[in-house]
Amino acid sequence: MNFALIAFSSLLFCFSLMPLIRHEYWIFRIFDYPRLQKLFLNCLAFVLILLLYTGLAQTKYIFLALLGLNTAYLLSLIFPFTRLAKKQVLKAGPHNRQVSVSVMIANVFQDNTNSGACLKEIAKADPDVILLLETNGRWDIQTRSLESTHPHFKRVPLENTYGLLLYSKLELSDTSVKYLVENDIPSIHTKIKLKGGQLVQLYAVHPTPPVPTENVRSTERDKELLLIADLAKGSELPVIVAGDLNDVAWSHTTELFLKMSALLDPRRGRGFFNSFHAHYFFIRFPLDHAFVSRHFKLIKIKRLNNCGSDHFPIFLNVQLDEGAYHEQQPLQADSSDKEEAEEKKEKI
Repeated sequence: MNFALIAFSSLLFCFSLMPLIRHEYWIFRIFDYPRLQKLFLNCLAFVLILLLYTGLAQTKYIFLALLGLNTAYLLSLIFPFTRLAKKQVLKAGPHNRQVSVSVMIANVFQDNTNSGACLKEIAKADPDVILLLETNGRWDIQTRSLESTHPHFKRVPLENTYGLLLYSKLELSDTSVKYLVENDIPSIHTKIKLKGGQLVQLYAVHPTPPVPTENVRSTERDKELLLIADLAKGSELPVIVAGDLNDVAWSHTTELFLKMSALLDPRRGRGFFNSFHAHYFFIRFPLDHAFVSRHFKLIKIKRLNNCGSDHFPIFLNVQLDEGAYHEQQPLQADSSDKEEAEEKKEKI
């Protein structure tokens, strides 16, 4: 029993420290994801050693101290996404439909055949803009009815699980499909015209994850996100970046993306909004994201009901606000952040 407790605790230390190694190989990056799970297991190990360990007292106290420090470290990483933390995107005033836009992001899971449930959830949420990910030709055909309510659209169905379908009630302009890093991984770039006439720049993205069955390194994902960050920061319009980023909200890469783009995360100060895995509550992470520029304040962010996918849809409603730009501050990039970003963009 004593050996098992020490071995279990030692593994937890390794799993917690692995993300600090900035190597892009998947075995290091995969440990960015389960921060909540590691925190739970760390607390469990602390209690088990406290109550059940019968070896040397000195060893017991050393491991209790290390587990305590590890708990504090893990808490510091997830604290910004708790309700105790400062909100990065402030709450909007009275809803003004002339300057607001709602977006629903749904990774439908390409092999999911329950398109009817997806359409029902869309009708229930009634978003201005719909972004469907992992959409192939079958999903394209089965969701064509959205044209009746969302007459502006751009469809990029693909059979490789990286197809995108974008539908909008609001007028779209300057719409293009870009393949920024890989020639079979698209992103949609478009301008949305709000009811009041203001334009908003939208980037819809779904980069590949660092897993053995896709890319064994995070190089492609990181580069695409940082290229989008440059576009967002250089835009003269208010910006929304939405999609399945295949990265968690608290990872180093996502934080680097926020610093380089000057965008804000509406989850900070509100909750995790875990979107994957929909079928297993104990391995859930926030993989589906919507980041906004400082021009917006938040009306609502919500995780919607599952539609047969391995992802929950995410709903975001934001509103332009005259004072928001000066009231809200993005994360600041220092020289080392900028150097790292440039190095990542130069790869491949």
